[in-house]
Amino acid sequence: MKKLILTIFTIITLASASALPAYSQEDFRFDAGGGIGMTGYLGDANTANMWSSPSWDVELLFRYILNPRWGLKTNFYIGGLKGDSSKMTNVFPTGEAYKFSTTFYEIGEVAEFNFFNYGMGETYRKLKKFTPYIAAGIGMTMWSVDGSFGAGMTIPLGIGFKYKPSLRLNFGVEFLMKKVFADRLDGKQLEDPLGIKSSFMKNTDWYSTLTFTVSYEFSKRCAVCNYKD
Repeated sequence: MKKLILTIFTIITLASASALPAYSQEDFRFDAGGGIGMTGYLGDANTANMWSSPSWDVELLFRYILNPRWGLKTNFYIGGLKGDSSKMTNVFPTGEAYKFSTTFYEIGEVAEFNFFNYGMGETYRKLKKFTPYIAAGIGMTMWSVDGSFGAGMTIPLGIGFKYKPSLRLNFGVEFLMKKVFADRLDGKQLEDPLGIKSSFMKNTDWYSTLTFTVSYEFSKRCAVCNYKD
């Protein structure tokens, strides 16, 4: 996972030099919408199969469109997370099985890099109505399990796909893995069941969101292009 994080940030950094000069060519500055989807959890109550106890999520999003390659998305999620250690092959030292269910609230900021110039319009801009993209950012997640409140910083990393059926309308699907810098997402009783000191990769929780979105662009940029063939 460390290699995945470094790879995504490296691609975003190297791509920015060629993408940013096209700033003034996008038609609209902003994009807003929402979506629904499903969540998965990885932690002490589920160490292998992320989708063994799937739950739900709802997203509201607001995107600032820098240019056809880059976007900055502010998102707000409400969703559910579930886990059940009885479904695992591993057994805790005490022999007990644990399960939990919670509702989480997440707010974050994500940078998106489109692999193609995304949009509709002039052919000289080589715009495409669809594009895969990668995303990375930072956020904050809050939750409550068994009456105990928790919160932690998160790093979302993932991939997505956008499709534009018309000039302003966008359909999308996005998969994000969220690294939580805390070990109480699944409750106090699973904070340290194996007696292992927490670190970046050990004894901390992850969750994922797979969300289908619809959004609408607005605020025309009114840029003038003096392109000559």
